Amino acid sequence: MPYLILGVAQLAVGAAAIFARYALTGAGPLGVAAGRLGIAAALLLAASTLRRPHRRPSARQARLLACAGVALALHFACWIASLEYTTVAISTLLVTTTPIFTATYDACVRGRTLSPASLGAFAIGGIGLALVLGYDRTPAPLPGYAWFGDALALLGAIAIGAYFLLVREVRAALDTRAIVTRTYTWAALALAAAALLSRQPLPPLDAHAAWAGILAMAVISQLLGHTALNAALHWFSPSAIAFSTLLEPVVAAALEFVAFGEALPWPAIAGGVLVLAAIGVFLNQEKRMTPDALLD
Repeated sequence: MPYLILGVAQLAVGAAAIFARYALTGAGPLGVAAGRLGIAAALLLAASTLRRPHRRPSARQARLLACAGVALALHFACWIASLEYTTVAISTLLVTTTPIFTATYDACVRGRTLSPASLGAFAIGGIGLALVLGYDRTPAPLPGYAWFGDALALLGAIAIGAYFLLVREVRAALDTRAIVTRTYTWAALALAAAALLSRQPLPPLDAHAAWAGILAMAVISQLLGHTALNAALHWFSPSAIAFSTLLEPVVAAALEFVAFGEALPWPAIAGGVLVLAAIGVFLNQEKRMTPDALLD
């Protein structure tokens, strides 16, 4: 079940890049991100009125969840904005570098060391990603500014890593519904404020493609995908969750083929197999850890 939840989460999150391409046809990146998180938060808040109240967080836990929500808002704002400056493939690749930052944090702050097998998984995953994305020859949306999009994607990777690390601090005391209801709501509020200040409204009502993209991101990628990632923190460390996001570029590439007819060459298929193998090795190393160690 833990691996099934993690796998479904990555499929749902990996589809976000395709949904975002449609959403950005009718609104700016902050408007799209605010719509995505706003819809997800509204549905969770409505559901919370129909179910028994979950455990209320302490003052410290509430502060951590608020900070996690702001980190989540920064992640989505930066990643969606990056799609206006660099290609979907490169943006998706860079935003999945989160394990580098979470593993570095655990090594420097918590003194955790990675096994040789885990280090080898990093190398194999990097080779696989290079093969998957090497076929992409799509020119950047704004020639000369691809570096800015790359920087935004990297900042998004750091932000989602911070989110996972903050959520880990409260994961043992609160259930998934309590965590995502609060973090999604804080993220939605932060993004709504940013969208208003930058004058990036939601799409007009007749922008059907844009709204379809936002709704798909909210329901499939956010409520299903990111909520499942939060639930997976019960079994895996933040570094393992972040490492599993290496599957996202593979999913995005496959969906680009289905949605837009972009052919996948054999090197890209081979790269996908390497990525899956790397994820399997890394998660197998995590399986050897005790539950208490994962929550330290």
